[in-house]
Parts: sequence; C-alpha cells; structure tokens
Amino acid sequence: MPGAVWSDPWGGGHDAWKVGGKLFAVVGAVEGNGLNVKCPDTDTAALLIDMGRALRAPYFHASWVRIPFGHVPEEEMADRIRISYGVIRASLTKKLQATLDPWPPE
Repeated sequence: MPGAVWSDPWGGGHDAWKVGGKLFAVVGAVEGNGLNVKCPDTDTAALLIDMGRALRAPYFHASWVRIPFGHVPEEEMADRIRISYGVIRASLTKKLQATLDPWPPE
C-alpha cells in the first residue's frame, strides 16, 4: 500500500505498519496470535465483535479490533487491512496524502 512502512514503535518485537506516521495494523509481541486493525468507527468494531468475526483489541481505542489468525478467510483479513489503511490514510493531512501514490490503485 502506498507509503506503508513497517516499524516496532514500542520495542520488544511488535510488528506495526504505518502510513504517514500513523498505525493501521499491529501484531503484538506477547499475543502475536492476531492482527489489530482500525475500523471506520466504533459501531463497525462492535458489529464485527458481535458477529464473532473479531475480538476487542486490547490497549487500543474501541474502534480497533483484533482478528485472530486463521479465524477468517484470507480475503476477509486482507479487506480489513485495506479498510484500516484507508481509514488512517484519509485522516492524514491533504498535503501528506498528496505525496502518496493514489489509493485505491487506479
């Protein structure tokens, strides 16, 4: 995804991906059994949790969820990553967004 970079912001083996310096996906160091992603809003996160598609992401805002690895089909996991990236990217300043390649790809 345009402008996406990997980092370990807290040390200790966290795998985190950012765009414009903001997190959009995180795998924890201790509980590396799932991927934490941002949803468009808390209602969407609550719906995914209620449907059993995700769990509450510990240590994150209520708009984040954890999707356990192997819990959903790969395509659904990929969609959640793309949605999270899009939500975070849209929150960046227009100036910063303009430095990135188009999204979604044309």
